[in-house]
Amino acid sequence: MQETMKRKMRRLLNAAALGMLAGLAATNGQAASDTELRDLANRKIEWRSPDYTSTTIPLQLLSINDFHSQITTGQAVDGRPVGSAPVLAAYLKAADANAKGKTFILHAGDHVGASQPQSALLQDEPGIMFFNMLGNDQCRAGGQYGSDCNLVGIPGNHELDEGLQEMLRLIQGGNHAQGPYLQKPYNGANFPYICANLVQTSTEQPLFTPYVVRMVDGVPVGFIGAILHQASSFLSPESLEGLKILDEAETINRYVRQLQAQGVHTIIVIMHQGGFQYPKEEKASRPGTLSGDIVPIIKGLDDEVDVVLSGHTHTFHNILAENAHGKQMLVVQAWPYGTAYADINLEISRTSNDVVAMSSQIVTTWADKGPGLQPDTAVAVLMNQVEEMGNAIAKQMIASADRPITRAANEAGESALGDLVADAQRTIMGTDFAFMHPEGIHADIAPGRITKGDHYTVQPFNLNLIKLELTGQQIYELLNQQWNSRSTEGRFLQVSGLTYTWDAERPAGRRIVAVMKNGVPLQSKEKYTVTVNEYLAGGGDNFTVLTHGVNPVVGPFIADALIQYVQAQPQPLNTDIAGRISRLN
Repeated sequence: MQETMKRKMRRLLNAAALGMLAGLAATNGQAASDTELRDLANRKIEWRSPDYTSTTIPLQLLSINDFHSQITTGQAVDGRPVGSAPVLAAYLKAADANAKGKTFILHAGDHVGASQPQSALLQDEPGIMFFNMLGNDQCRAGGQYGSDCNLVGIPGNHELDEGLQEMLRLIQGGNHAQGPYLQKPYNGANFPYICANLVQTSTEQPLFTPYVVRMVDGVPVGFIGAILHQASSFLSPESLEGLKILDEAETINRYVRQLQAQGVHTIIVIMHQGGFQYPKEEKASRPGTLSGDIVPIIKGLDDEVDVVLSGHTHTFHNILAENAHGKQMLVVQAWPYGTAYADINLEISRTSNDVVAMSSQIVTTWADKGPGLQPDTAVAVLMNQVEEMGNAIAKQMIASADRPITRAANEAGESALGDLVADAQRTIMGTDFAFMHPEGIHADIAPGRITKGDHYTVQPFNLNLIKLELTGQQIYELLNQQWNSRSTEGRFLQVSGLTYTWDAERPAGRRIVAVMKNGVPLQSKEKYTVTVNEYLAGGGDNFTVLTHGVNPVVGPFIADALIQYVQAQPQPLNTDIAGRISRLN
């Protein structure tokens, strides 16, 4: 597996896929709380050029990232309500109203995809509809936005989850095959998507406009978009068919030179790639350094770039970082799911058309204080519509069961629901084996009607399935990782396609006695295909063997795989423990 994917999945392990990111390093090895980290992110970063002149033009940038169509309520930080589209809109509009000059509202990718069930069941159209509602009268449907539209967005990797055509439909408009949903017809985005490095293989030309220029009180400001170069690590080959992704810094710099030739010297990069900013200590007067995949990109950027708005890593950074020439750039990422936004204020010289001062902070969208106490009423109407229609679709019956299918495991560690889930994943991905961690199965299936919503309850996390290749020896090692010095009782993977026997009297790490495929022992050097979810693929639950899997292929979300599978089975379902795991002693 490519190293970038390994790093990404390990970070998902640390919480991105399982809730709000928390627990960065702090004083004396104590993890900072979510609230403390958000307080750190909220501290204002300021910079002023030695060439500062008082004759300047103010410009405000409000940026969100990794929204993932989080329209409805339900997010919390340390027990406090945070986010939702109406609350986020209230904060953004309040910040806009208090701005000294013009304001642009920007999103740095993954605005849709890997979404909450209600939005996902409406094919993510609500995510685009919400962002449209933040636009001025220059932001119009059908690509008819004017030159003064206050919104700009870029694609992230999740925009391509269902391939190029579905991404274009979401942006350009048109009803989905299962629609129409809330809009009839669905209008698409009222604002431009920009991306310099996502190009069509047939023409070598960018799929979207690489940049836009906006006039701010007579001074041109350029916005250049970029998707992460490693997006192919998170997408199936089919999703990127007809496309290729160029190096971020090299491509951005090419368009920086074009903007310079047009007299543009204030340049904002909106990029779906990010890093991590670790505080040196909880009460530090300044934050720590920037790390991660974004750092070499920043190092390679042209000196003309002033601000980099980022996403993807589901954490925050609010920092001045230097490129290879020592030029400082403001590099900012807000917390995901609409639970925060970046508030950036620039001062642009009327003489040089360049930025001479800037400040930024990451503002958490608390729902129990400030603008959050008065959620935007128009967006609240959209939220209610999403909940009503999304919940109605969630109630649709897709299968039935004649008795409970539960997570209850026998003494060997196997459960009936675990078998069902693993079978679904192996079948959908067409692999030899499948492994599913039981902590990812959150509810039993009751007898009677089984709905779409039930499956999102059983498997609530938006985790993609990943197909990998492992050797027989690696599979033995993987199964032995179910026990270690911290978990002598075992963390039992639910399996499909194989049977295995373990001995409770053997030491941890050597408890697997035999592993069979169709009654034949696995060969240590032979390669087998396996299906796991992206959390496990990144070493989740300390199943680190999976990080050495090769030839990854990305599949559907785990809940979607389960839905597809159970619909194809004889009804009603009659699933019991299959006897795939045997225990000695």
